[in-house]
Amino acid sequence: MLKDKNKQVRDYLASISFDQRLYKEDIEGSIAHVRMLSKQGIISKEESDKIVSGLNSVFEEIKQGIFPFSTEFEDIHMNIEARLFELIGSIAGKLHTARSRNDQIALDLRLFIRQRISDTINDLKDLQKSLVELAEENISIIIPGYTHLQRAQPILLSHHLLAYFEMFQRDKERFEDCLKRTNIMPLGSGAIAGVSYPIDRNYLAKSLDFNSISNNSLDAVSDRDFVIEYHAASAISIMHLSRIAEELILWSSAEFGFIQLNESFTSGSSIMPQKKNPDIAELTRSKTGRIFGNLVAILTSMKALPLAYNRDLQEDKEGIFDTIDTLHYSLNIFTAMLKTIHINETGINNALKQDYLLATDIADYLTKKGMPFREAHSVIYKLSNYAISQAKNFNELSLEEYNNYSALFDGDIYDISLKSSIAARNSTGGTSTKQVKAAINRCWIILKDEI
Repeated sequence: MLKDKNKQVRDYLASISFDQRLYKEDIEGSIAHVRMLSKQGIISKEESDKIVSGLNSVFEEIKQGIFPFSTEFEDIHMNIEARLFELIGSIAGKLHTARSRNDQIALDLRLFIRQRISDTINDLKDLQKSLVELAEENISIIIPGYTHLQRAQPILLSHHLLAYFEMFQRDKERFEDCLKRTNIMPLGSGAIAGVSYPIDRNYLAKSLDFNSISNNSLDAVSDRDFVIEYHAASAISIMHLSRIAEELILWSSAEFGFIQLNESFTSGSSIMPQKKNPDIAELTRSKTGRIFGNLVAILTSMKALPLAYNRDLQEDKEGIFDTIDTLHYSLNIFTAMLKTIHINETGINNALKQDYLLATDIADYLTKKGMPFREAHSVIYKLSNYAISQAKNFNELSLEEYNNYSALFDGDIYDISLKSSIAARNSTGGTSTKQVKAAINRCWIILKDEI
């Protein structure tokens, strides 16, 4: 307790302002612990029942917002224990038998992050569903595909959207993998060396639904790898979200004109009445830095810590709470925004008419007539430069102009179109309508199987 410290020191050391968020997990772990103590004969059943009843009363007080949190009691553990003493008397002191705050906070964090992993995976599923719905609704729309932010080849808009489905699928798998190393029960490790009571750690693990128990007491109380892994998985996921945010910002600009964002997800300018700013997408792009920063912060805190517990580990909580909240709100608002996007086919068609997206198809045309691809590439490079200099699209060139670059060109050159280009990309994972429809079906199967 910090009662004997001056207020400045007490406020600096106290963590109750933020770790009170762990109250549910702290009480859940304490109830399992005290019932184990009773089962093992370390305390009586009557004592256990009284402590459990008191803990349930504390839980209700916190839930109702009437619990008297105080920095004098430093953290969530001591605040709950102090209130327990007030409610049931000195018997409350038996709760801490065979337990340290070191393994207690390790338990609380694992319980908390375990649930947040499940929530995050569900958030990602909702976002994926929005992407698949948007892809399915717009299966016939062709857009320019880009490399180096330069128009490259025609692709289906649906194919582009499903690329993000794949990114978020990998994100889910990373969180699922993180869960394996989070779902390990540390209680019973004590402060550093284990405990001297005949406890039953397997009973605790089963009571709290852990898959396994920790193998080394020093590691158990000082391990925050699972916190780091959640940050890392979140950093990759928010990076993916930032990429699609950037594309929506570009696509909604007048220069692209591919989409319109719903007014509920944009804001106006304070001086320019015609503007609709893509604020949600821009903020998402910026919040990426917060999650990246939280990852670097915990890595920095951990990089030189000797075994076992050190007070530095108090700094593990504010960052993880911020990462969890930031990712949750970002995923949810993006899911809602995607459901309201309007696809501007006129703007997309204008972009398709103004460029030379079929250059690769025309090179392939020559290759299929026997010309080595590298030579065909050179021919179409020159042909493209000529067409640009004449301000003509490929379909506006005469056959005579084509033949100036190769005698292999014939009347069937005019059969090459955006649709034929899309249809030709029919290899697995390609942008053909057949492949994209199959991909959409696969996505729905994945989402259905994961429910």
